[in-house]
Amino acid sequence: MPRDVLLLEQMIEAADQAVALVQGVDAAGVAADRMRPGALLWNFAVLDEAATQLSTELTQRYPEVPWRQPARLRNRIIDGYWTIDLDVVHTTAEQQLPAFAADLRRILAALMIDVPMPESDQPSD
Repeated sequence: MPRDVLLLEQMIEAADQAVALVQGVDAAGVAADRMRPGALLWNFAVLDEAATQLSTELTQRYPEVPWRQPARLRNRIIDGYWTIDLDVVHTTAEQQLPAFAADLRRILAALMIDVPMPESDQPSD
């Protein structure tokens, strides 16, 4: 599970960054900014890649979490090879990622309770 912890942390960071990138900016504002679309897509790619690497044990332990959603979102966002639907990117980051990140935080907190502390980090008597 330590790998799952790392992957969840990366997913939370990517989701938080994507949400921050659309905060206070509409889809047209995202499109007008040369750097924002690329940053958003990068964060969606991180979400997708990390989600596909999570252990089956973890995803089966929390079946209520839409683990396949990052891949579906990426597929919806990219329409062909050269076109990106920024309305979908914006809506997804603004409306879906906050709840997804909250699920990830809940699971990470539960895992941190379950993960034993390495001996080198344990307090000495």
